[in-house]
Amino acid sequence: MRIEDEVKLDFKDVLIRPKRSTLSSRKQVDLNRTYKFKHSGLEWSGVPIMASNMDGVGTLQMAHALYQHRMFTCLVKNITTEYFESTLQDIGADHFAVSTGTSQQDFERLSRIINEHDKIKFICVDVANGYSETFGDYLEDIRDAWPDKTIIAGNVVTADMTQ
Repeated sequence: MRIEDEVKLDFKDVLIRPKRSTLSSRKQVDLNRTYKFKHSGLEWSGVPIMASNMDGVGTLQMAHALYQHRMFTCLVKNITTEYFESTLQDIGADHFAVSTGTSQQDFERLSRIINEHDKIKFICVDVANGYSETFGDYLEDIRDAWPDKTIIAGNVVTADMTQ
């Protein structure tokens, strides 16, 4: 463990200072963005707002609702494989991720889902502590198994661990 003694800031300590704009109305704001993901090579366009895979949030209903606004949903882990086919047909593969934990059972479930529905593009690896070696090893296993998938992984809070 390392003790850090630098000053830390919280939201109450930070001011996001506005600057001049050529926009005359908020209706002119375009939230759509395009990202190219380094490891998968995938390019994604949409509104970069993501519903988490928490119970009651990352549901199929939420995925359908957010899709209408080109937003993204990390689906809860307990969605069964048969629901992915209809989700792929209804909203496509660009606006949801399959969520998984890091156990061997989770990997087997993820393998079944990806093998049955290869069009899925995003995998969300959900852990409370992304600083464990097990987590890093699991991410390597996923990258090796599916190099063309984009991995969303966390929770981490430092740039060092993100890399």
